[in-house]
Amino acid sequence: MKVGVICDGISRNLAHALNVMDEFDLEYAELQFVGNSEVGDHTQQEIADIKALLQIHGKPVSCLSRHVFAGMSSANRPGDQQHTKHMDALKRVIDMAHELDAPLVRIMSSKKEQILWGCNGAEQWNVARGAWDALLPLIAPAVDLAKREGITLVVETGNGTMVNSSYTARKLIDDLDAKEALKVLWDPANNCWCHELAYPDGYTELRGGYLGHVHIKDVKVDTPRATLAVKKMGEGQLADLFQPIADALRVDNYDGVVSFESVFHPGNNNYEDGFRACINRFKALFL
Repeated sequence: MKVGVICDGISRNLAHALNVMDEFDLEYAELQFVGNSEVGDHTQQEIADIKALLQIHGKPVSCLSRHVFAGMSSANRPGDQQHTKHMDALKRVIDMAHELDAPLVRIMSSKKEQILWGCNGAEQWNVARGAWDALLPLIAPAVDLAKREGITLVVETGNGTMVNSSYTARKLIDDLDAKEALKVLWDPANNCWCHELAYPDGYTELRGGYLGHVHIKDVKVDTPRATLAVKKMGEGQLADLFQPIADALRVDNYDGVVSFESVFHPGNNNYEDGFRACINRFKALFL
């Protein structure tokens, strides 16, 4: 499979991150923060410098991953100040994607309302009525922009966001009739928070052309205690599921990139140390 890493999980110094990628034979660079800036906030000269570094190392970009729409809520409306700010940022990221020949641009979704649908009384007393319907017109202009720009968006299954499972990600795409321009960025570790079993349940939801990109890390969630621990790969609750996930991706001829998300550190706040502790396990599974 095509494998890579989110570069700032090694270092925001892109030159150093690319050197480490070379050391471990990782091909695809996913860019999120480079230097002091998030993608979409770099100057033209900085983008040119990023492009030159990528070309020197022969690293294609898998995805530009800005936190577009993160932090918005069901109170936001299309065209309001916050939505306009995010759409302007998305335009800048898409421009950068064209410069770097990046095929994918990540978006997020607004803050999670816990109960979106219900019945037998829950629809009256528990459901955050209108929350899901408020999300759709916030995302629709981004889909229209992607179609005009010839780029594919991927919506991440994120912690604390409305799209926090494979089910809700697929439903968003279906409700927007956006399968042509919007795919799922599946982060099965994030989905653990809502207790969606990554395999077979979560993966099965994405079959049939919904899957566009994958993030891999390992975690241990304790939802009742509102606690999340990032674990060394193979020591969290996904440990026994990585192999069947990798096998299913191969069987289904998944042609996207699997990106290692290096957000683990061994207690010393050094994420490169965490990367080095995990990357060989990742490669053994997905390369």
